[in-house]
Amino acid sequence: MAAQKDLWDAIVIGAGVQGCFTAYHLAKHGKRVLLLEQFFLPHSRGSSHGQSRIIRRVYPEDFYTQMMDECYQMWAQLEQETGTQLYRQTGVLLLGIKESQDLKTIQATLSRWGVKHQRLSSEELKQRFPNIRLARGEVGLLDKFGGILHASKALRVLQDAVQRLGGKVCDGEKVMEIKPGLQITVKTTSSTYQAKNLVITAGPWTNRVLSLLGIELPLQTLRINVCYWREKVPGSYGVSRGFPCLLDLGLSLAPHHIYGTPSMEYPGLMKVSYHHGNNADPEERDCPAAFSDAQDIQILSRFVRDHLPDLEPKPAIVERCMYTNTPDGHFILDRHPKYDNIVIGAGFSGHGFKLSPVVGKILYELSMKLTPSYDLTPFRISRFSGPGKAHL
Repeated sequence: MAAQKDLWDAIVIGAGVQGCFTAYHLAKHGKRVLLLEQFFLPHSRGSSHGQSRIIRRVYPEDFYTQMMDECYQMWAQLEQETGTQLYRQTGVLLLGIKESQDLKTIQATLSRWGVKHQRLSSEELKQRFPNIRLARGEVGLLDKFGGILHASKALRVLQDAVQRLGGKVCDGEKVMEIKPGLQITVKTTSSTYQAKNLVITAGPWTNRVLSLLGIELPLQTLRINVCYWREKVPGSYGVSRGFPCLLDLGLSLAPHHIYGTPSMEYPGLMKVSYHHGNNADPEERDCPAAFSDAQDIQILSRFVRDHLPDLEPKPAIVERCMYTNTPDGHFILDRHPKYDNIVIGAGFSGHGFKLSPVVGKILYELSMKLTPSYDLTPFRISRFSGPGKAHL
């Protein structure tokens, strides 16, 4: 095993979007940063790959809505720096019943932060989006600046930017050992590195990495079905026709949300997926589907049949993705309880991609002992206590 005696200011483990943005902020501030990835890049094993993610300001929680303002600025800045379009404005349409408390809470949050939005009655929705079928009393809330992020393209330009700014990206190197201390030693399958600080953004493999440091967090890894449905008339739900991203807040009566993006990624196919999945070891992501996977697809088929009548009600393509969920659905952005030069970013719970520019900034600030730009109370490890929570 080759030894590399250079001392890095920081090592970041995991080159998904959170790790890439963390390394980007470190490199941009002149820090010597090494970004380690266990798989050869690009890969589709984790949570950051694929052609699209929804970006939106609509959240019930003030702290996410507040963060999104800077996120939009940083996505635009990255586009400008790299000359690459990463964001496409489509609008995001939230659908629910008129009495929905979720819709009311979200609308109040948007109003409080001065975010442009529009509430649409059933009649207004029918006029504007005739290929969405709604019952009386079902309404919409349109976040006009919502849209689509080009996910895999964003990863590529971030990894290039890290290296252009003087950082180093090493892929195909799985972390095998971590020795804490004033200087942290990280051994991989092919080399040994030393750093003053360590940031762990290992996605579904977070607890495997943390087991090397004597801690386990209450993280649940889920296998998600990403489903694409054929348009009966090509382009009818197309981005070029002004069709928005969708977020169902209760029409389907399913326990979890359903979301959709207009046809763009594959010609004639719209993405409609369930914001939940089934327990799975990340190493076994591609094993044969469980019965519960079929149940998720049945929920989606009913939603498509009932509300998107111009789509075929059977998926044409089913892909796989991983979520790493916390019990409350909020992120973990904190230092290791014993080692203050080890920082953890985890548990992005299927909604972290859009927020990754600010998450990366926060993890950079924590690793460099700077005052965080945001109140991190909702993201502390200490909020988990008792049996089955955080174990030291």
